[in-house]
Amino acid sequence: MIDLPPPEMSRLVRIDQISAKGTEMKVTASPAERAALADRFDLVEISALDAQVTLKAIAGGTMVRLAASITARLVQTCVVTLEPIEAEIDTRFSMTFGGGTEEDGGEIDLSIDDEDPPEPIVDGAIDVGEAIAEHLALAIDPFPRKPGTAYVGVEIEPPEPETKPNPFAALARFHEKKR
Repeated sequence: MIDLPPPEMSRLVRIDQISAKGTEMKVTASPAERAALADRFDLVEISALDAQVTLKAIAGGTMVRLAASITARLVQTCVVTLEPIEAEIDTRFSMTFGGGTEEDGGEIDLSIDDEDPPEPIVDGAIDVGEAIAEHLALAIDPFPRKPGTAYVGVEIEPPEPETKPNPFAALARFHEKKR
C-alpha cells in the first residue's frame, strides 16, 4: 500500500456522531492550511477558504451523505503573461461515504452510466477537510488568463515532404533506352 502524505486541511468526523437529521458544520481554513493548499495546487495564494457542510447519516447509519458549498479567494498565475490574477470560487458539491471497506479487497465494479461509488469510510471517520480540498481543486481554472489577454501562438509551417525517388522512374528510363 502507498503511504500518502497527510492532508493539508484535515477535519475528521466520526460517522457515529452524525445523525439522520443532519449535522451542520462550518470549515474555515487556517493561514497555514491555505498556504499548504496553495502549494499543493500550484497557486500564488489562497487568501480565504470557507465551506458550509451538511452531513447526514443514511442507510441505517452505515453511509454518510455530505453536501457542501465552498467559497474561496485565490491568486493564480496567468498562463499567457505570467502575471498574478485574482479569482473567486463559489461552488457546491455532494458526495456519499460508505462501503468499500478494506476487508472486501476494495474492488468495485464500475460502469460509465453508474453514479460515483461511495468514498470509503476509514477507521469509522470521514475527512471533510480533504473532501473540501479535492472539490476546490476541481473548481480552479486550470488555464487562467488575465482579462483581455489572448494567446498569440507561433505558427509553425509543416516540413516539406521528403521526395523519395519513384521506384518506377528507373524502370521507365530503362524502357526508354531500349527503344
